[in-house]
Amino acid sequence: MPSDPPPTSRMPIHPLALRLMHWLNAIAIITLIGSGWEIYDASPFLPFTFPQWATIGQWLGGAIAWHLAAIWLLMLNGALYLGWGIASGHFRRKLLPLTPRSVLHDALAAARFHLPHRPGVYNAVQRLLYLGVIALGILAVLSGLAVWKPVQLWPLSDLFGGFFISRIIHFIAMTGIALFLVVHLLLVALVPRVLPAMITGGRLPTPESPLSHSELAE
Repeated sequence: MPSDPPPTSRMPIHPLALRLMHWLNAIAIITLIGSGWEIYDASPFLPFTFPQWATIGQWLGGAIAWHLAAIWLLMLNGALYLGWGIASGHFRRKLLPLTPRSVLHDALAAARFHLPHRPGVYNAVQRLLYLGVIALGILAVLSGLAVWKPVQLWPLSDLFGGFFISRIIHFIAMTGIALFLVVHLLLVALVPRVLPAMITGGRLPTPESPLSHSELAE
């Protein structure tokens, strides 16, 4: 019997499920940040407020409505992302292993602009940032629930130290997520060729179909 021809298809860098969840998370997080700033401005606990143009909702009631809608999107999509990441092995392949030595090595290489970028491969600094923002997202959701329902969810509110402390923790967690977003966008601006793959999926070569030298140089 004649043998089958060697495969020439290429594997996607980012699967469709990952791309959909990524962009849904982006919408949810941007909405949460903008509406959260409007909620903060209604009762600031620090000596500053956010400009009106950077907020979502225009007033406290509108901001709360946007915030609640976005938090449900983030929780549902985040639960799907965590379940998919564990079940598919995505977290194990992309984010692990992670050691302090590898983070220090890659951070120093990045500071010297000697850190190579390979499509679909996260360096140790990126792994740390992604794991960190996942932890911040979980903290933001739990502390947000404690602020939203401090009486009904009093055990959770007490765990965070009460309503006011829960609000501070929620603000810190969301600030960390906002800073991650800034770093994320800065890295995309520095390496813009990573963006199309998050939209179209991109392609990685199979062992039988290696990239050409010109493609590797891109």
